[in-house]
Amino acid sequence: MTVSLVYETHSPTLDNEAGFATGWLPGELSPTGLRRAAELGERRRGERIDLVVSSDLHRAVQTARIAFGGAGVEHRTDPRLREINYGELNGMPVGRLEAERPVRVDVPFPGGESYRQVVARTADLLEELAATQDGRRVLLVAHAANRYALAVLLAGADLAAQVTAPFTWQPGWAYTLPAGWVRPPTGPSAAGSAR
Repeated sequence: MTVSLVYETHSPTLDNEAGFATGWLPGELSPTGLRRAAELGERRRGERIDLVVSSDLHRAVQTARIAFGGAGVEHRTDPRLREINYGELNGMPVGRLEAERPVRVDVPFPGGESYRQVVARTADLLEELAATQDGRRVLLVAHAANRYALAVLLAGADLAAQVTAPFTWQPGWAYTLPAGWVRPPTGPSAAGSAR
């Protein structure tokens, strides 16, 4: 069997709207973000969701609680779904992030981590879900770096291409996680080698 995965990005934050890249800072949903979190719950109402797993960063937890808090669905937080750690650059202007992204695929941000490291920790969570959630539908609420990681790990995408591609919002991304899934190699030479 398989695990049906749905990924949703956290709702817009005050930082997003002000042009800052929050990273590992908690973040706070903006009024637009509060509305979009409620809309996420409405959009997914009536769908079978067995488990919601969100990043433990405040903006993702806020999104999940507003969207699914009254739905009777179990919600867990997991630090493996955190945004990439920009280290000394957490909270930097988005323009600076855009310039940094291409060089941070394998080279960590100062005092932080690389996108490849986010792929590794996301893979660790996927292995756990594949071993424990067979036959279930799991919805993830996380960040941009995790979306890149899921595309690499479950759709065979190239990490560098994901990191540098323009972002286009959509109402969720769907993936199939085979039962017993094991992470592919995630080193620099493994780009695009995901199953």
